Amino acid sequence: MSPSFQGLFDEIELQRRQVLDSVGELTETQLNKAPQPGKWSIAEILSHVISAERLSVLYVQKKMLGVAEAADSGMWEEVKMGLLKISQRVPGIKFKAPQRLLESTMVYKNLSDIRLEWDRVRNEFKLLLEKIPEQYVRRKIYRHVRAGYLNPKHAILFFREHLIHHQPQIRRLLK
Repeated sequence: MSPSFQGLFDEIELQRRQVLDSVGELTETQLNKAPQPGKWSIAEILSHVISAERLSVLYVQKKMLGVAEAADSGMWEEVKMGLLKISQRVPGIKFKAPQRLLESTMVYKNLSDIRLEWDRVRNEFKLLLEKIPEQYVRRKIYRHVRAGYLNPKHAILFFREHLIHHQPQIRRLLK
């Protein structure tokens, strides 16, 4: 794996383990209890995060087929990533999940299924990152629904920011 990916990937893996540890003692009932009608339970939040990552991995896998023809990212993509990071960190900014993501999200009802699927998706992502030759690490082969085309490092950063965005929801539900 490119050194530019490895540290960030290790960071998102640590973050993922910490989130899973924080909910590790919950019963299935607690995991699936929504705070109120129309609001997500912890299981739904984590299932949403897993689904977003799965769709991202599938997209990058597809774009890897034409990676040699893809353009390199530049300063504009760094600006877009910075704005995306801000959008995930500011508490008052809320986005409705994209319809395609909502439609493809399978809700995992227990922690073992959540762990198993998230392990699978992250392992696929790791294997994919390991296949990207160093000369292609800046290629725009990741597409974020709002920020547009970005590079694989931005995908890793988005995975981190997306989970940071949802952690306050999880913490509130743990109280």
